Amino acid sequence: MIESPCIAGDTPISETGIGYTLSLINGRYKIMILYWLSVNSVMRFNQLKRHIEKISFKTLSNTLKELERDELVIRKEYPQIPPKVEYRLSMRGRSLLPIIDAMCEWGENNR
Repeated sequence: MIESPCIAGDTPISETGIGYTLSLINGRYKIMILYWLSVNSVMRFNQLKRHIEKISFKTLSNTLKELERDELVIRKEYPQIPPKVEYRLSMRGRSLLPIIDAMCEWGENNR
């Protein structure tokens, strides 16, 4: 059995560091959105939609709202017509990039 400071004995996983991290990035598209924002720095809604196949407009909108609520993504709205909204990773969101990179590396090594 592997010892981990994140998972201790009888502590419910929801009360551990890994549980908290998973609560922020859990969801079918969250890691993909974080990935694309890391690659492109700033993206608009329709750009994200084009890069993430099969995601609906509603799901993308709700997922971006969750990421913004959790302070992983910054939404910047410009007062113009037509409306212009851009998304970028926050400092907190960028701090997840080593985890995403490790997941990518693991996938490349184990597929």
